[in-house]
Amino acid sequence: AGQCLICTAMPRLRRVCLVGASGLVGSHVMAEARSQAGLRLIGVARNEVPLPPGARMEMLVAPVEDWGGAIAASGASALICALGTTWAKAGKDEAAFRAVDHDLVVAVAQAAKAAGIEAMVLVSSVGADPASTHRYLRTKGEAEQAVERMRFRRLDILRPGLIRGERGENRPLERLAMLASPLTDRLLHGARRKYRSIGAADLARAALCLAREKAAGHFIHEHDAIHYAIRRGGDISRRGSAQG
Repeated sequence: AGQCLICTAMPRLRRVCLVGASGLVGSHVMAEARSQAGLRLIGVARNEVPLPPGARMEMLVAPVEDWGGAIAASGASALICALGTTWAKAGKDEAAFRAVDHDLVVAVAQAAKAAGIEAMVLVSSVGADPASTHRYLRTKGEAEQAVERMRFRRLDILRPGLIRGERGENRPLERLAMLASPLTDRLLHGARRKYRSIGAADLARAALCLAREKAAGHFIHEHDAIHYAIRRGGDISRRGSAQG
């Protein structure tokens, strides 16, 4: 039997599962995915999440305890984990904070691994370190460490500094830091460049670009490397369009 020339000429859709769609980074991942040809985004959430206008994606809604089944049902080859809470939202309770930023992240990674998903992009934080005395950075570092041990074929860990963007909650100290970021970023040079702020849209764009990478390995991306991932993703996309 002969092959369908139209079918063989069409690029296969890259299915990417997103967990954390209701947050700042996740909402930007959904918005950015609209312009990503050849990519199908499947969100997993505990409640309905408003989709951006023109979104071409699916949203699987399930209680957290059933997320494993939803992740498997996504049929994705890569997963973006943009989960995270704050000390205030967790009621200033360490167990509640850890339940999201460590336990849920690890459970999602385990579900992805069990479903045969080979690539994962994890949004973490600059300074993440399991030996840190800072609760937030220690928790992020421990989550990274646990995911690393799962040995995904490809793992990309994004470690942004302050993430700029409009949030649906009042966080005055963070808003003040965002207002000051154009000045403070200029003061961060050399090894301190990794602490520079980054726009949520840029971070989302990098996550999507990395979710489409094919090379195996474990990679940590701080400020400059995150921007490089965006440029590299754009170059690959342009080359693909030219060849098509």
